[in-house]
Formats: sequence, C-alpha cells, structure tokens
Amino acid sequence: MGDNSIVSKTYNVPNNKEGHMKKRLLATVLSAVMAISMMAGCGAANTADSGVKGAARESETKTETATAKEADPVPASDDASGDVTIWYYWETAGHQEALDHIIQEFNNQQSNIKVQAKYVPFADFKKQLSIGASAGELPDIVILDNPDHASYAAMGIFADITDRFDVSSYYPGPVNSCTLDGRLYGVPFGSNDLVLFYNEDMLKDAGCEVPKTWDELLDVAKKTTKGNVYGFAHCALQNEEGTFNFLPWVWSTGQTSYEINSEGGIKALEFEKSLVESGAFPKEAINWTQGDTMNHFISGNLAMMINGTWQIPTMREEVPDLNWNVAPIPQDKQQASGLGGENYAVIAGGNEEAAIAFLQYATSGETCLYMMDHMGYISSDSKIAETQFKGDAVYQVFVDEMKYANARGPLPEWPDISDAISLAFNKVITGESAPDAAAAEAQTTIDSILGN
Repeated sequence: MGDNSIVSKTYNVPNNKEGHMKKRLLATVLSAVMAISMMAGCGAANTADSGVKGAARESETKTETATAKEADPVPASDDASGDVTIWYYWETAGHQEALDHIIQEFNNQQSNIKVQAKYVPFADFKKQLSIGASAGELPDIVILDNPDHASYAAMGIFADITDRFDVSSYYPGPVNSCTLDGRLYGVPFGSNDLVLFYNEDMLKDAGCEVPKTWDELLDVAKKTTKGNVYGFAHCALQNEEGTFNFLPWVWSTGQTSYEINSEGGIKALEFEKSLVESGAFPKEAINWTQGDTMNHFISGNLAMMINGTWQIPTMREEVPDLNWNVAPIPQDKQQASGLGGENYAVIAGGNEEAAIAFLQYATSGETCLYMMDHMGYISSDSKIAETQFKGDAVYQVFVDEMKYANARGPLPEWPDISDAISLAFNKVITGESAPDAAAAEAQTTIDSILGN
C-alpha cells in the first residue's frame, strides 16, 4: 500500500460553511455559536443557521485534498503590510521560544510586516475566540489542534485560502484536517503520529519477534506479561486523547470513524476486550494519559505501548540506557496510524495578506525544519519530512507512517462523535458493555449527529 487506502464512506450531511466573513460580521453569530459550543463541552460546534451541516468524509479520502489543490496558488501580495498577531496555546517553554525565534527572524528581515505572538491557555482558547469575536479583537493567525479545525471553519471564522497557498507537497492527512467541503481553510503546522514502542530486552527474553498483526500482538503481549509488567497498553482515557489511540484499530479493519457498529468496528472493540481479558492490558489504562503510558514504559512496567513522536526527546534524555525501539502499529487488514499535530489558520477579515506572507516564510524549508526539530514534530510537507530525520531510524519509522496517518474528522461535530467512541471502548475495557452493545450505542449517537 503506497498510500492511505482506508475504505471511506461518504455521509449525506449538508453544508453549514459561512465562507469568507469580516471580523465585524462574526461578532453576533460567533458569540451565539461559541456559547452553545462551550455549553456542549469539548467545543462541539452547533450551527446558528438552518441546521445544515458540512459534508462529512473520512480524512483518508483524497477527494477534498485534490479539490483544494486544483488551482495554482496566488502568492501573498508584495505590498502586504501591517501588524499580524498570532494566538497559540503551547505551555512548553521550548515551543514558545522556537516560535518567538522565527517571528523575530521574520520581523528583522523586512520592515513592512510586524508579527507578534500571544499565549492563550488551551482551556481558554475557545472562550477567548468567542470573546474576541464579540469585541472585534480577533488575532490574524491561530495555531490550533487539528481535530478542532473543522469546527471553526464551519463557523466562518477562518479565511478560505484554497488558491492562495500551495499544499501540493503536503501529506494528505494533515491537509484534510484543514479542509472543509473541498476548500482549504488552513495550513498544517506540523504533525505527529502513533506507532508501537517496544522494550527490546523484554521481547528477547520472552523469545518473541516484533508483532506485525493483531494476533501476534496479543500473543507477544501475553508472553511478556509477568509480575508487575504488563505486555501492552495505550492511553484509553474517555476523551479525545483516548479516541486518538483507539481509532487505529478501527481504521485497520477498513472502517471509518463513523462506522463503529460495523463488522470492523465491533472487531476492533472485541480485540480491545481480548487484550484486557488476557491480563496483558491493564484496565487502569482508562486513567492513563499518553504521558502516563510513557512513564510506565520507561519505568519497566510495560513491554509495549502505542505512543507518539513527541515522547522521543524525553525518553532519550531520561532513560538513555533503555533498549527500546519502534515499529508500525500491528494491523488487521491494513496499516493505519492516527494523525496528531497543529494547524495554522488565517482569520477571515483580518490582515490576511500579511498573515499569508508570514505563513509562507514560517513553512519554508529551513524555517520549518527549525520549528519541527525544536518541537519534536514531523513536517507536514512531505518534501521536507523525507530528509528531516535522515540517519535517525526511530524517527524515520514515524515519517514512513505518515502515509497511513488519518485525521480525526474533519467534521465540525467531531468532538461529540469522539465522545461516543471513547465511551464505547471504555465500557468494553471495564466490562460494562459487550463490544456489540457498545458499538450499537455509539453508532446511535453518531448517526444522530450526522443526521443519518
């Protein structure tokens, strides 16, 4: 498989995209919509218009990406000028310093545009966008979690940059996370994905090879479970973080995120159940973040785990003598991984030309590499990513998996769908529901959201 070959189902969900809107016109609509969103929890986007919703397609399809790349992009105007403000939510000092560095470089290299960045806590991000819309004080660029992108695009808060930015060399998954109804509403900032981490010594002592299939994973997990050591785990929180780690099982069966009550969706839940019932997967993982899971792994309490790119710097620093390696997530019918990361989005009606000029600089070769290397991310631009980690076999596995990394959504109502999925696998792990019952319950919620 040279590409994302996951089977896709197109759902009949109507269009709620507002399109290109000026900041002043956003105030009334966005205040109402965002208020509803915040009350719903997890930022689910409910529309304030006729109730029609954007067409939902699984991100594995190339349809939207191809549409977004049909026309040659028009470069930012040479006379772009003025101030550009960026909002971001990173708490890590290294992330903030890296962004400040490229901003200062950009500001020092020209005199027409001045860029500045503002930190907004992740928990307050949606609220601040709502307040900013009401007050007419939105930024010009936001850097946001890619599963949230479609919600804001559907509200009309982001500028349509389909013909204004070239994403032809970018991986399909990241581009799809910026795309709604075939139009491009952002630029992938940087990406990460999920693979299998394994303790080489534990597998060797158990006489096991690195598993490539579900059956092999279950077998190796059981053989490496002994004493206080579990054979395998992944973050299984009942939230978006848990959904991120669970969905590769579903995608590997050939089903989409919207097809939980299907042969493949039920099979994924049954596999999760078999891992738990074997004693190789700890039920406590329903309380583990991805960071917790990594800590159990580097402490010697886990033989294998699913985790992401961003853990590598910490692991190499904290346990330099631990013999570990990575491999693709064991598969059912096909290879699959989850796509994480952030996107840039230009605010509609802001200083769009100057914002695009900065994004062209920030995503260019050396500047992009500086950001990615300082943040432990993979460039979403395949041309840059192909040589980004040359000579580093561990990172290269993650880069290779980008071909199979699927975005969650993109769909404005994704947070509610994610909640239904995470509830399903939590009920299976704890034994509260059988896989088929949990799948049916999740599907009822998903279908009601999609209007099916």
